[in-house]
Amino acid sequence: MTRSRTMPTVYVETYGCQMNVADTELMLGHLAAHGYTRTHAAEAADVILLNTCAIREHAEARVLGRLGELARLKRRRPDVRLGVTGCMAQHLRAKLAERAPWVDVLVGPDGYRRLPELLRGGDGDPHVALRLDPSETYADLPVARESGVRAWVTVMRGCDRFCTFCIVPYVRGRERSLPGAVLLEQVRALARAGVREVVFLGQTVNAYHDGVWDFAELLRRAAEVPGILRIRFTSPHPSDMSARLVDAMAECPQVAPQLHLPVQSGSDRVLGGMGREYTVAEYEALVARLRARVPGLALSTDVIVGFPGEDEDDFAGTEALVGRVRYDSAFLFKYSPREGTRAWKWGDAVPEAEKARRLQRLVALQESISAEINRRLVGAEVEVLVEGPARRTAGWMAGKSPQLKTVVFPGPAEPGDVVRVRVEAATSHTLTGRRVAT
Repeated sequence: MTRSRTMPTVYVETYGCQMNVADTELMLGHLAAHGYTRTHAAEAADVILLNTCAIREHAEARVLGRLGELARLKRRRPDVRLGVTGCMAQHLRAKLAERAPWVDVLVGPDGYRRLPELLRGGDGDPHVALRLDPSETYADLPVARESGVRAWVTVMRGCDRFCTFCIVPYVRGRERSLPGAVLLEQVRALARAGVREVVFLGQTVNAYHDGVWDFAELLRRAAEVPGILRIRFTSPHPSDMSARLVDAMAECPQVAPQLHLPVQSGSDRVLGGMGREYTVAEYEALVARLRARVPGLALSTDVIVGFPGEDEDDFAGTEALVGRVRYDSAFLFKYSPREGTRAWKWGDAVPEAEKARRLQRLVALQESISAEINRRLVGAEVEVLVEGPARRTAGWMAGKSPQLKTVVFPGPAEPGDVVRVRVEAATSHTLTGRRVAT
């Protein structure tokens, strides 16, 4: 490793979900405590880490392509330490060793504590930390969060659900929750630092239980912290949406009226094959209870098309469900076989062209629903938590409504401000308006 600077520098690229964003912040905090400083320039870094995702094949292909690019950097600067961390390191250790032998360090989701030690290692075979640890929560490690108005707080790690299509339990291990007292102190510290919104994270976040508090109690305690304007959480499992949790959402004003509630399919037959543990009717009954208890609730979801055995009737059921529930937004995916999951042995029976056709139809349906829901807000006033400058228009600002709608409006305003905006135009993704004098 280069020693021309007093403190070695580390560059991290993050792929995948919010859990990976939070894990990157965890790694950076841990490395900072061991003398590393962050850089945003890979060319100048002493250490380059790719924090990876294994949910879909496309995510892994992107990382393999990036490792090919970094091989050229490694040839020019052989002293650079190159590491692959996260789910892909856990899932594809053998493939990475074969396809990218220039990688120095492989660290799975339960091995981040060992990163400083592994980075100090010499040349040769990759230094690895890939053992799943059922007790590791990193509750005692510092986190280097990006400054801003929103912060991610990981409340639990792992997953016990074992949906047949999902690799997560195999690469992140079994569920374990961080102590509630530790999490509450994190929220207090964030409030003192000026954070206005916290997002609780977990693979099945509403399965949280530290032995004393369940997730509903954690929400209620966090809602009492002065300075925190909004609390969100992702991603819950429908089967863990208890009455206590719905009550907490309804009774705590700080809990935002917005919920990401993955459904995956609108066919009971496909849901059974996926191991989702609920029926379409049970899911819709839950949606009805949530909407009755939480006025103005915005719902989003995940849907997979082309799961093995999904026929046209099954897909029609999914289209019908999306039309009935009328989600504000949705993350829609083609099924991607993951080696090691139970569904892997069933093959990829639905042709790729048919998966693409179904996905295109569902995207068109959801886009029309999202646009219609947002157009109904034209003329209304919405509360906006300002996040920063808008991406496309100089002098404009952007922020989020309580329902997680992106709202853009002419400045000036500062990140962290709470302003009221009258909506003048809407697309399926964005609301545009002007500030209302208060």
